Amino acid sequence: MKSRRFIDRVTVHVRSGKGGDGGSSFLREKYVDNGGPDGGDGGRGGHIFFVGDHDTDSLVRLYFEPLVVAEEGGSGRKKQMHGKDGADREVKVPCGTSIFDALTGELLADITRHGQRECLARGGKGGLGNIHFKTSTHQAPTEHTPGEDSDERDLKLELKTVADIGLLGFPSAGKSSLLASISDAHPKIAAYPFTTLHPIIGTVAYPDYSQIRVADIPGIIKDASEGVGLGLDFLRHVSRSRILLMVIDMAGTDGREPWQDYRTLRAELKAYDAALLERPTLLVANKMDVPEAKANLAVFRKKVRGRILQISTVDGRGLDTLKTRLWELIRPVAGRREIAEPEAVEASAVEAPSAPIEPTRVSRILDEAGTEEIVEIITADRVRNAGFLVIEPKKKKRR
Repeated sequence: MKSRRFIDRVTVHVRSGKGGDGGSSFLREKYVDNGGPDGGDGGRGGHIFFVGDHDTDSLVRLYFEPLVVAEEGGSGRKKQMHGKDGADREVKVPCGTSIFDALTGELLADITRHGQRECLARGGKGGLGNIHFKTSTHQAPTEHTPGEDSDERDLKLELKTVADIGLLGFPSAGKSSLLASISDAHPKIAAYPFTTLHPIIGTVAYPDYSQIRVADIPGIIKDASEGVGLGLDFLRHVSRSRILLMVIDMAGTDGREPWQDYRTLRAELKAYDAALLERPTLLVANKMDVPEAKANLAVFRKKVRGRILQISTVDGRGLDTLKTRLWELIRPVAGRREIAEPEAVEASAVEAPSAPIEPTRVSRILDEAGTEEIVEIITADRVRNAGFLVIEPKKKKRR
């Protein structure tokens, strides 16, 4: 028996609507002699669309209803009446769903945005009525064509969670507690490993009404890339994250060495997809309220290059600093619709303090919406790198 659980991979069978057959009839009315052919065309079969929906977080509906069928087109009727077009079928899927042909493995669509609409099965065209076959030498045709067959195939759907930040860490490292502390999510929190069994998305809100999506995936252990634990099934959910946030249990509550946890996490990411190591990465030392954490942190800094943020989800230390740091890395640029991709740097470089901006003359900035405004002391190079057009002030001519 199928159980209700988080589903991120499913195979479905889709069948669009068959086109309606063309009609074959002759006009028979009073006072109309030899009315001739008047059979109408058949209607188009319904298409099948897959639509991205941010209110859907799982493929569980398709798991229980793996057959998707659209309505067939109606047949053409007399008096040249066109058959009814079949109703289209829309299937809502989570943002981040990749759709493959189950037979060939070809990627057919990658739905990443809310409202993105992709047609995966087109309905058949309607057939022609016998009115189309009337000629001067063939004035009473009975020929008509059937509607086109439906498009039928098997599709494989795979969900990869779309989030700005991907939380990584060993079981019981405090990822769920961290997500609950900085966002509106309410994940299950308990004192045993693998409390999180499926990805959970939380939204971090800021005073300027900007938001950041954070994804918590199940804990990763050694050899997760080879199928040990739950890592293999859920490592792909961080592949769309712009920034990786590694949560290290600095207290070593499970008897592990924090620096070894960090090396293991990097090794598993490299084994799964080496490109993930090129993503910007933040290191977070959790459980700093535990006395043993300070001694472990001193050893960690000697063995691992780069700065690390100290936090505690128990007393709240460092959480505001962490939220501010995340906002600085994934901050929408004013006047642009899309968030700029962060540069691919190592963890040590992410934590390095940025160089101060040297003051220069005031420039006018023109954004994509056509709004012109005066921006205070800022370098022209920084403005150009942000994707804006810099209009230098015109020099006044001397009389």
